[in-house]
This record gives sequence, C-alpha cells and structure tokens, in this order.
Amino acid sequence: MSLATKSPMPRKVIPYPGPFPIHINARAVNKEPFKLELNTVWEIMENYLSLIARMYNLKIHSFVLMPNHFHLLLSPSENNLGGALNYFMRETSKEIGRNAGRVNQVYGGRAYKTVITTERHFRIAYKYVYRNPVKANLCQKVEEYDYSTLAFLVGRTRRAIPLEQDTQLFCPDFSENTLNWLNTSPAMKNETEVKLALRRRIFKLPKDDSKVPSSLESEPF
Repeated sequence: MSLATKSPMPRKVIPYPGPFPIHINARAVNKEPFKLELNTVWEIMENYLSLIARMYNLKIHSFVLMPNHFHLLLSPSENNLGGALNYFMRETSKEIGRNAGRVNQVYGGRAYKTVITTERHFRIAYKYVYRNPVKANLCQKVEEYDYSTLAFLVGRTRRAIPLEQDTQLFCPDFSENTLNWLNTSPAMKNETEVKLALRRRIFKLPKDDSKVPSSLESEPF
C-alpha cells in the first residue's frame, strides 16, 4: 500500500509594502560585541542607512544600535526590501571588517524581518526598540542613549540618518507624557511577548488586540 504524498503547505504571504513599518533585527556573530568602537560602527551604519534610503526609496522610522546588534523600523516604497537589506548587510559587514582589520564575518546570520500590520503593534514595537538600551542597562532613560535616532529627535545629538516624521513622539498632544510612556517599564511578561512577536514573520501577540488604547498613556506595553 502506497502512502499519499503530502503537498507542501503554502507559505503565508507577507503583506508589504503596507501601511505600517517593518522591523529589522540583526546580530553580530556569536552575539559578541562588534569589534570596533560603537561610535565608529554608528557612523558606518549611519552612512549606509542614508545611502539605502535614497537608493531604494525607503522610509526610515527609527534605528537603535546596540553593542552587538541593531533594531530598525522602516517602510519600503515597493517590493525591494530584499535587495536593500542584502546591500546594507553586505556593505556594512565589509566596512566594519575593514576598519577592525578582520576578514571573518561580522553578522551571525541573516537579518530578521517582521511585518507590522496594526497601529497598536507599531506603537508596541516602537517602544520596544527605543527601550532596548534601558533594558540592557546602557542608560537610565531612552533619550540618553547616543546611538539611537531618538537622541537627535529630542535635540541631544546631530545625526545624518533621514527620518520620516515621527508621529509617535510628535503626536498632536505631545508633552513630557510621551517620553514618560517610553520610559515606563512594561511588565516582564509583556516584554517577553513582544520580543517573541518580533522574531516572527508577522507581528502577533498571544492576546486579544481588539481594543486599541485611545492614548499613549493607556498603552499597556
């Protein structure tokens, strides 16, 4: 008796370009720190983010460089994200390696892409990205970390990365409450859920998202 051959499950279609950004995350090889001063790594990342924004018509929403990885929120204008990321990863790897005098690979693997499909999930990812340095004990407040686009949005540093208008930070009722929201620690359980959601192809939390908070202050994450 022969066994029926199972047909492969169709891959889930990723809905981008879409109305919300895509989260990109990549780590250094073996999760070790980059073999350069972080200021130099930032300059390299800054130059190539500016370049791919023009070359591929990308909209950059936020970028945070950590000692051994980075987080990026961007929106492609067309289905060109693969080419843009391949170029960015290849060229920054070569430049970091050249400056560090290394011939070994810089990144530990491919960049992870997570499509965000709701406004609420965008806010959650946005907060998670900007809170990363605080969580890692690199600063006490989100706006104090120099290797983040938030630092120059609040006027602490001068940077060259072209950014889209930040509708989260500069919302109509902008006040210190917005930064307070970013600096409010979420429950550990919630933070773990967000971390896992940002490792999926499409952002999804294991809870009901039917009720969207009406203000940043009521955001549970």
